[in-house]
Amino acid sequence: MVESDRQSSCARKQNNHAEETVKTQAGAEKPAKQSKQSKQSKQSKQTKQGSAKRAAAIQAEQTAIALKKEEAALLRADTYTNAPKVSRRTLTKEEREALAKQREAENKEAEKLASTAAKGRIGRWWARLQSGPNKITWSMAIVALGVVYGDIGTSPLYTAQTFLSGQGGLGNVERDAVLGMLSLVFWSITLITTVKYVLIAMRIDNNGEGGIFALYSLIRRYGAWLAIPAMLGGAAFLADSVLTPAVSISSAVEGLQTLPPLEQLFDDNPSLTLMITVVIIVVLFSVQSRGTESIGRVFGSIVLVWFSFLAIVGLFNLSADWSVFEALNPVYGIKFLFSPHNEAGIALMGTVFLSTTGAEALYSDMGHVGRGNIYFTWPFIKVALVCNYFGQGAWMLSNSRNPEYTTLKTLNPFFQMMTPNVRYIAVVLSVTAGVIASQALITGAFTMVSEATRLNWMPHLQVRYPARTRGQLYIPVVNAVLCASTLIVLAIFKDSEHISAAYGLALTITMITTTVLLAVYIWHDGHRLGAVVFTVVFLAIQIMFFIASMAKFLHGGWFTMLLTLGILFVMYTWNEGTKLERAQRRHMRPNDFLPALDKLHGDFRIPYFADNIVYLTSDSETKRLDTDIFFSIFADHPKRARAWWAVSVETTDEPFTREYSVENFGTNFLFRVRFRLGFKVSQSIPAYIHQIMHDLSKTGELPKQKSIYPKVDADPDIGTIRYVLIHKALMPESKVSARGAFSLQTKYAIRHMAGSPVKWFGLAPYNPLVEVQPLFVSTRRPPRLKRMDASNRPVPMPSRQKADPAAIPDPLDTTAGLGELVKAVESSMDSPEKRPVPKSRTKSDFTHADANTVAHLAQKSRK
Repeated sequence: MVESDRQSSCARKQNNHAEETVKTQAGAEKPAKQSKQSKQSKQSKQTKQGSAKRAAAIQAEQTAIALKKEEAALLRADTYTNAPKVSRRTLTKEEREALAKQREAENKEAEKLASTAAKGRIGRWWARLQSGPNKITWSMAIVALGVVYGDIGTSPLYTAQTFLSGQGGLGNVERDAVLGMLSLVFWSITLITTVKYVLIAMRIDNNGEGGIFALYSLIRRYGAWLAIPAMLGGAAFLADSVLTPAVSISSAVEGLQTLPPLEQLFDDNPSLTLMITVVIIVVLFSVQSRGTESIGRVFGSIVLVWFSFLAIVGLFNLSADWSVFEALNPVYGIKFLFSPHNEAGIALMGTVFLSTTGAEALYSDMGHVGRGNIYFTWPFIKVALVCNYFGQGAWMLSNSRNPEYTTLKTLNPFFQMMTPNVRYIAVVLSVTAGVIASQALITGAFTMVSEATRLNWMPHLQVRYPARTRGQLYIPVVNAVLCASTLIVLAIFKDSEHISAAYGLALTITMITTTVLLAVYIWHDGHRLGAVVFTVVFLAIQIMFFIASMAKFLHGGWFTMLLTLGILFVMYTWNEGTKLERAQRRHMRPNDFLPALDKLHGDFRIPYFADNIVYLTSDSETKRLDTDIFFSIFADHPKRARAWWAVSVETTDEPFTREYSVENFGTNFLFRVRFRLGFKVSQSIPAYIHQIMHDLSKTGELPKQKSIYPKVDADPDIGTIRYVLIHKALMPESKVSARGAFSLQTKYAIRHMAGSPVKWFGLAPYNPLVEVQPLFVSTRRPPRLKRMDASNRPVPMPSRQKADPAAIPDPLDTTAGLGELVKAVESSMDSPEKRPVPKSRTKSDFTHADANTVAHLAQKSRK
């Protein structure tokens, strides 16, 4: 029994031990299971995180691919349209070559001058001459012959012929008459051309430019009245530029009729001369775009032959009678002018004046060829002219009793003094000289219009510079107008005989006005006695020319005067309109325009009109803004943009300048840009605007403007660009005189016909916006309207003494205390502990609690 108890206790102990062992093993296995489970959970979490990362990476990759596809789709637009890009170089290959050749030529010239200066006093004088404004070069001297002297070189063709016609033919001409005519011609050329223009006028230049407008630019500060003679003289010169090609070329072509083999052909076809003249004129005007330098070199060689021919033919006839040089004594001319044997009377001076036509071209074309080259070539030109005129005089004296010539109706001593074989050469050369004479006036007209544009007397026209010198220019609009006007003259007058009746009258006006302006310059330059002498002498001569030329008024001079008045009308009305516009034009300083633009730039309620709005302005001052631009931005619906641009273009005297400057006023949304472009540089504004935007974007001055949609310019790094041009219009209620209103309306009409700056700056492909703004001159207040009822009876208006019903508070209006509440809230913003209490004089549903709530919200929004 005891043993059995012992066994049972042992068994019990063994069982307890086994249970403890099991429990111990289970307790040991439990943390192991827990650690294993935690590891598994961590691995699952890592797996989930890894899969999430992989999914995010895949999504980012897909997004990047989508963006790349979108960008690729955007960039594919470049295959259809190209962005206006610029080269990395500031000069083209042709420009670099041109500048290299110019530098090489300058270095050679400097070396040559240095070696010349070492050869003594004459060498040093020549070196100084070639280094100054009177520089002489053989090539430009040839150009001067072709460009400047064509008009005056054709005078021997018709001066003596006109003289004989006025005296009744060769049979009525005595020795005193011939010597008197030669004396008047010689001294007219000497005084008008040599003294007035070569020795006096050409020393007065405006940065190398000559002409009546350049002269006016130098003296206009001495009086507003000087604009009158300047405008009148310029208009007369331009009118003469229309007549000169017609009379010179037609008279030369008519010389073909004097050749025996062609007489029958011209008799059978009376209009053949006119047809040939029209063809030559059209060809002449069509080659003007090549530049006067290339034309002048070709013409210069021909003119050199022409004047040599004039001198040789004249000397050949002088050998028969050298006594005609007695006419160098001015007494012969004065005596014959007032002699009873002078059949033409004072009108003889109109004939003599024909020998000086073309003198004004020496002054106006000075900028084309240089003053020194005219000084160098004029002595040769004058000697050739004098020899030819005196040769014709010797022939007239030798044949004054020859019945073969005294019975001829039309006699031209120029052709008759030559043998028949030489006459063929003379006719060919005279036709060529007539073309060259037209060229001299055409180039002078280009210069005149360019100077008038600078004075704001004519619209700004597109100017091209075919040569390396700025003085040699080409204006397409002027060229077309001159060509059309010359053809109209030919259609009206048909031949040179009728055209010559109108020829010369306008040029006398130009000479008189030039004399007045020169006298003013000399007076203010300190030479007052010289100014008086100059005025008395030259005005007396030229007024006599004018009176004599007025005898042609009814025979064609009316057309010259009408043309002159028409051009004067354009200049006067343009000038008056410009004055009125400038009188109302205002400019704003940064303190005036920046606050409004800053607020508009950040006002997200207004959608963007464009990313960039570019305004073109004539104001070159970069520290201010034109009010026209300011009001254009805020007019109607405000034109919000990421950036506004005000761009001005300045043309320099150097051919290949490409520079720009930017003023941003301390902002990243307003930029004032000024271009400085050489006169031979194409004004490709869109391309240069893109370059500037890229430059400013790289420097951080302009925020990034990534474009996500295709654009016309296919440039995704720059936002959309809208170009805006502003034109002015006169308001009907404007307080302006009838003359002023007429001038403005005429100016706007001329501007419309002259062409738009859209073409000048290459903006046509970009659909620019052309705005019309009212001209803000003072306006008249129109009378008040009268209100009528349905039965057409006046409706009584409330008296001013009675209170406005709208101003009487409504006791039921719950917003009556709103204004005072807002004032109270604003006054308490600086003292948060105070609570505004509305003190309404009327009943209101606003309570103190409401006021406290509004004040609390206002303070919270302020914080």
